[in-house]
Amino acid sequence: MRFGEVTVIPVNGHGPEDVVVDGEGRIYAGVDDGRILRVSPDGRRIDVIADTGGRPLGLELYGDDELLICDARAGLLVVPLAGGAVSTLATSALGLDFVFCNNAAVAADGTIYFTDSSRRFGIDNWRDDLIEQTAGGRLLRRSPDGSIDLLLDGLQFANGVALAPDESFVAVAETGAFSVSRVRLSDGHRDALIEDLWGFPDNISTGSDGLIWITQASPRVPALDVVRRLPSFLRAGVRALPTSLQPSPGREVGVIGVAADGKVEREFRGEIPGFHMLVGVREWRGKLYFGSLEEDAIAVTAATLG
Repeated sequence: MRFGEVTVIPVNGHGPEDVVVDGEGRIYAGVDDGRILRVSPDGRRIDVIADTGGRPLGLELYGDDELLICDARAGLLVVPLAGGAVSTLATSALGLDFVFCNNAAVAADGTIYFTDSSRRFGIDNWRDDLIEQTAGGRLLRRSPDGSIDLLLDGLQFANGVALAPDESFVAVAETGAFSVSRVRLSDGHRDALIEDLWGFPDNISTGSDGLIWITQASPRVPALDVVRRLPSFLRAGVRALPTSLQPSPGREVGVIGVAADGKVEREFRGEIPGFHMLVGVREWRGKLYFGSLEEDAIAVTAATLG
C-alpha cells in the first residue's frame, strides 16, 4: 500500500534520525550537530533541550521525565525531558568500547536493550560496514543496577530495537541481513520475526497499537550485492571512492507494522516527496512519525488508510 497524505515538518537541523512522542504529542529528535530538539505537535515551535556533543541516533522515553539517547559517538545517555545536563549511562560493555551506539528499547522496569552496530566502523563510515559485512554488531542489555550483559553477537549491522508489547521478547534489526530477529527473554532462544525484507531495515519501535513498526530506508541496492562478492582488496578500493561513486540508497522508502507472531498487519511503501532515507518510525495514537538520516525534516502520516 502506498503512503497516504504525508505532512513534512522542517526542523532547524540536519538528519533527525529517530523520533519519539511524549504524552502531550510533542516530538523529540536528535540532529547531526548533537542537539536534541523538541517539536510542538503542530510543528510551529522547536526548542533545544540538550546538546550531546556527539551524534544522537535512537531515542526513547525513560521513566516519566527523562529521554534516553543512543549517541553514536558518546554512548548511552539520558537527559531530562524538560531540558538540562546530559548524563552518561555507559560508553563500553564487556571490555569493549562502543563504536556505534545506535538504537534502544526500554522495559517497564527500566531495563534498556540497545545495539552497538559495529566493532569496526563508526557513524561516519556506516556504508563500509554494509560493504564488508563485518558481523560485529551486538545486542546488549543494561539492567536497572547498571550492569550490562550480551544477548546477541555477530550481527550484520545491528540496528533498531523493540520489545514485544508483553515484553516476552526483544526484536533487533540487522540492516546488513535484511531481517529482524527476536530473542525470547525467558530462555534466550533466537528466531526470526521477519526475513528477506525488500529493503534495508533501520530503526524499529513498538507502537501504541501493539505492532512492531519497522522502517526500510531504501530498496536493496544491486550494486552493493556485487561489491560484497568482490575480493577484499577490491572492496577496499570501492570504500575509498567518493561517496557519490559508491553504491547508494534509493529514494523509495517503507514501513511495516508487524504483530508479535510475525504477521504483517500494515505496510506502506513508495516515494515521499521531499523526504527520503526514512530511518525512524514511531506509531502514536493512530499516526506515524518518521525520522530521516538525510533530510532537514521529520514527517507525519496516518497509520491506516480509509
